[in-house]
Amino acid sequence: MQNTYNFDCVIDRSGTDAIKLVGLDRVFGRHDLTPLWIADLDFAVCPEITKALQHRLQHPVLGYSEPNDSYWQSIINWELHRHNFALSREELCFVPGVVKGIALCVNYFTQKGDAVVIMPPVYTPFRTVVEGNKRRVVENPLRFENGNYSIDLENLEHVVTTEKPKLLILCNPHNPIGLQWDAETMAAVASICRKGGVTVVSDEIHGDLMLGGRKHIPFLATGDDAKAVGIMLAAPSKTFNIPGLVSSWMAIKNPELRKPFYEWLEANEFSAPVMISTIGAEAAYNNGEAWLDQMLQYVEGNIDFVLDYIDRNIPGLKAIRPEASFLVWLDFRELHMCQSQIMDLLLDKAHIALNDGTMFGTQGAGFARLNVGTPRCVLAAALESLKTAVEAVCPDK
Repeated sequence: MQNTYNFDCVIDRSGTDAIKLVGLDRVFGRHDLTPLWIADLDFAVCPEITKALQHRLQHPVLGYSEPNDSYWQSIINWELHRHNFALSREELCFVPGVVKGIALCVNYFTQKGDAVVIMPPVYTPFRTVVEGNKRRVVENPLRFENGNYSIDLENLEHVVTTEKPKLLILCNPHNPIGLQWDAETMAAVASICRKGGVTVVSDEIHGDLMLGGRKHIPFLATGDDAKAVGIMLAAPSKTFNIPGLVSSWMAIKNPELRKPFYEWLEANEFSAPVMISTIGAEAAYNNGEAWLDQMLQYVEGNIDFVLDYIDRNIPGLKAIRPEASFLVWLDFRELHMCQSQIMDLLLDKAHIALNDGTMFGTQGAGFARLNVGTPRCVLAAALESLKTAVEAVCPDK
């Protein structure tokens, strides 16, 4: 593969209102940190995307607009080409962000006090969206055995039977761990939920970021049960580093599930995109694949670098190799620190901002999440700082 794009370039993001910078004081209490937390990339966006946006902005009128057929076709073509997953136009709907899409599902398919299942450790908004809308979170924690995570299907069946949830939020691939669930597991989840009358919302925003030659398996592609109960949420935002464009979409196969929900979304104009969302997404899906493939190759190199460095230089720290995305789940438990000590090590000693593992649930105690979607020289400096900090705090390691 010819290297066309330069992912080693360090880009100064100050002055752009980037959350990973302006949020440091608010979240961590200091700003002198290397920001390796928020899940966006530090790489320049694919030029074809910025060209498409610039071309449209040259027109002197920025009036009301609606997506044309080519926008929807770009999604259909992408899913079929990239994931061998067939979608039709009627199955698709725009949503203003994946988290907002989850919130819309929570508000439409459940009532206040209803139970919603999540599987921690998992992406923080799964919990906050449910609780913030006065619904009740029911946990089906992931199993963690011999360094491997899996969905506890036996306990899920028990939870569905006893708690009578209306909704289950699935993360596929799973954030923060980076696991692509296999088709058999997801089919089993779908079967349990269909029997229990549970709608499944599958967040697949990391689905285009598969590593090591793996293939993404959409939840809706795992059988009739999944098609009956499933709602897929996806976006080009993580894939092409354009989350600021807010260009997400959902897909529902079951017309009985889809028709009234899409009508409600349309009536409230929740499904009406802004101009730059569809322009950026269409350009990404139609012209961004070469950029994506090279970016993933670079990210895999970063993951190899991180795992090798930790293995050679920081005894007691372990990293779980992700199957998808640019996030690495770090296991600090062999350093025998409580969570506050881990965060003190990262923030006050190493001066790097990582996500506290407990923000993903109590099951994240002893862990932190590292974003490796940055130039390798930045990672190298951060790891050197972490090594020095661990040596000072744990000299016997």
